[in-house]
Amino acid sequence: MKLSLLLEALGIREGFAETDITDLVYDSRKAGPGCAFFCLRGSAADGHKYAPQAAKAGAAAVIAEEPVEAPGAQVILVPDTRKALALMSAAFFRRPAEGDITVIGVTGTKGKTTTAYMIASILEAAGHKTGVMGTIGVKIGDALIQTDNTTPASYEVQKYLRQMADAGCDYCVMEASSIGLKDLRVYGFPFAVGVFTNFSEDHIGGVEHKDMQEYMESKAKLFSMCKVGVVNGDDPSLPGILRGHTCQVKTYGFGEGLWLTGHNCRHLNKPGFLGVAFEVTGALQFTAEVGIPGRFNAYNALAAMGACQVLGIPVEAMKQGLAAVKVKGRVEPVPVPGDYTLLLDYAHNGVGMENILTTLREYNPSRLICMFGAGGNRPKVRRYEMGEICGRLADLSVLTADNSRFEDVNDIIADIKVGMEKTGGKYIVIPDRREAMAWCLENARPGDIVVFAGKGHEDYQEINGVKHPFDERVIIREILDGKR
Repeated sequence: MKLSLLLEALGIREGFAETDITDLVYDSRKAGPGCAFFCLRGSAADGHKYAPQAAKAGAAAVIAEEPVEAPGAQVILVPDTRKALALMSAAFFRRPAEGDITVIGVTGTKGKTTTAYMIASILEAAGHKTGVMGTIGVKIGDALIQTDNTTPASYEVQKYLRQMADAGCDYCVMEASSIGLKDLRVYGFPFAVGVFTNFSEDHIGGVEHKDMQEYMESKAKLFSMCKVGVVNGDDPSLPGILRGHTCQVKTYGFGEGLWLTGHNCRHLNKPGFLGVAFEVTGALQFTAEVGIPGRFNAYNALAAMGACQVLGIPVEAMKQGLAAVKVKGRVEPVPVPGDYTLLLDYAHNGVGMENILTTLREYNPSRLICMFGAGGNRPKVRRYEMGEICGRLADLSVLTADNSRFEDVNDIIADIKVGMEKTGGKYIVIPDRREAMAWCLENARPGDIVVFAGKGHEDYQEINGVKHPFDERVIIREILDGKR
């Protein structure tokens, strides 16, 4: 693409030599002939220091905030290279979000992934091919592309939006993380709808947010970037989230005087299916049944309904989409032949473990069985906490491997047992995760709820620096088919 067309997105029309740009890069190791290299300042490195390497690799242009040495490349100075990367990336991929695909953004401390997949499920039920971008990766049709961040860098965001549009997607549902918003990864293009789930302490310190105020301000950015904001009217942090907003606001929740209101939330429980049901009034009038357990998922469902109502999606599609929704590795049901329920979940720390087990305990299982391990080369306190929480909340714990990395799995299990033995909870130890899974499947009884925790959407097991294929869905089928 001509450099002039890219710089026009920044309002720059002179002071440079016309040339063809082959790609946009922000990692000097990926620079190649004809590319434009962006000098981004990060917490660990300053891209301005790597301009000479990018130029040596053949970069035709270097986009920087200050003069740099880049022999053979023209240096173009801009006030903010992150904004420049976002705007030029949109231009490079022919601005997919401005006519080719409609984008819905979801922000909040908890529930972003589930809400995004609920929205996508409803849109698919209405006949709209829909892509998803978030924690689990980038989903386009049946393909799932793994990503390093919940919200990828702006170049990748635009690239994936273009791929979705070219694949025939009408919509993209994107998790807009606080870091993604803070770092301008979604800067410079419109969201048709922005969704706010909830706000609580998270991502504070280190390379993330300096304090809660910055964390809140980062999330609030979405509501000056979207046309309509669908927001949790019951969340006490809502005034801060909406400070400075420019969008039309529609509220949801279980409180009074909201645009979309839920009532009488109750559990749905049968073998292989756990969920919630509740009445919806206000902008919509129907009974919702959601195929994911937990009362908090009623809030996520209301958020999804609200977003889809704004988009003009019919109620019948909402009913179908919410009943059928499945989020990979998030309280994900797996079909089994017995009269018990098997779930996969990503819970891999104390908070996650307490949330999932407390939720499942509300469904009054005959027994609640939790199989889990803990990650190697991670703080031991996490293992103690998981052991204590599981010992307190599960009827039986099956201690096994997770990603042991460079530690001995038996040492990790010994740490889990320190917390477990504070509770008197029952447990058994089966260090091999496949063998532990087989034991659970062979010993489950009618009415049990069995949860395999820790792996969730992951399809590998990391041992001594090597990632071995380990998709629990595949392994469950092999065990049930007698291929152990």
